[in-house]
Amino acid sequence: MPTYARADLAFEKGEGPYLYAQGGRRFLDFGSGIAVNTLGHSHPHLVAKLTEQVGKLWHTSNLYRIPGQEKLAERLVANTFADTVFFCNSGAEANEAGIKMLRRYQHVSGNPEKNRILVATNAFHGRTLGTLTAGYSDKYREGFGPMPEGFDRVAYGNLNELRNAITPNTGGILLEPIQGEGGICRPPEGYLEGVRKAADEFGMLVMFDEVQTGVGRTGKLYAYEWSDMTPDIISSAKGLGGGFPVGALLATEKAAAALPAGMHGTTFGGNPLAMAAANAVLDEVLKPGFMDHVLDMSQLIRDGLDAIARKHPGFIEEIRGMGLLLGMKTVPTNVDVVAKLRELNLLTVPAGDNVVRILPPLNITKSHVDEALAAIEAAAAALAK
Repeated sequence: MPTYARADLAFEKGEGPYLYAQGGRRFLDFGSGIAVNTLGHSHPHLVAKLTEQVGKLWHTSNLYRIPGQEKLAERLVANTFADTVFFCNSGAEANEAGIKMLRRYQHVSGNPEKNRILVATNAFHGRTLGTLTAGYSDKYREGFGPMPEGFDRVAYGNLNELRNAITPNTGGILLEPIQGEGGICRPPEGYLEGVRKAADEFGMLVMFDEVQTGVGRTGKLYAYEWSDMTPDIISSAKGLGGGFPVGALLATEKAAAALPAGMHGTTFGGNPLAMAAANAVLDEVLKPGFMDHVLDMSQLIRDGLDAIARKHPGFIEEIRGMGLLLGMKTVPTNVDVVAKLRELNLLTVPAGDNVVRILPPLNITKSHVDEALAAIEAAAAALAK
């Protein structure tokens, strides 16, 4: 179907941070399949663990215990605020499960009227009808109506507006701790803590969409750890499987009690193959020093982009993000910049607000950073206005 405006490129193999197109042309992949390939391509440990599982068992359904799920859940719980985890296949599914949890928590708590959820401008939460409604873009909703009810939108980062929007029917808050598709936007200092305080004051739950920010992307396992608050629920996907489709909803016991047996489910979610992949990713990401490396590489990229911005003042307007979730708000259109970088064998990803996302594998080295910065400088020389 004509669903995608694809680049005229087809890749036949990948190795580390590199992709090889048909014909052998090599690209440095600083898009990582849109923040998915946490450890790059064909990582030996992931290949070994997934290959081992392929020869044993693929699918049984959630009618039975799945030891890989139990292992992965124990590890996520041990390294986050969460008490319990639900596994699914994608970020949109994890967000749908979280929306259901936010609403049903109030229902079982004796407050069925508190069924509305506060969401933010410039948010993106997925492509299902529910997550499209929670998201910001009217373009993505056009022609799909009637849309589900129950979402009230406030300006991202504006705590006063959020508090003023709370009504007796507000039961939850759904936000990205750093907005990804919206343009790598960080909230003001103290905003997330203020959201937590407002939720506690009015008896609401807080859910963070960490589909793009999670699994080490910002230099912490999950981005909420950079704040002085904890949410009640987070969604996770993208980087969790290192390229294999995996989604997860992490929650406190209090929040998860809203979805007892039979109230939610999935056929494929948490299957043995997906769990083998995700456990292999955590084997690497949870190693001592891994997050320090992410932050070191982030600083190298930021320093290099600062130098390019000074040298070519008509190219980079602003540098955004944390860890290896970085963005350049550019003076030329981001579409032109992404295309020029692709000509220079560097793959990046566009985002809202004319931002070019830089989302390399988390295990890149200085040589990869230098190679990427050389391509960005060449693009700046060609496109700066």
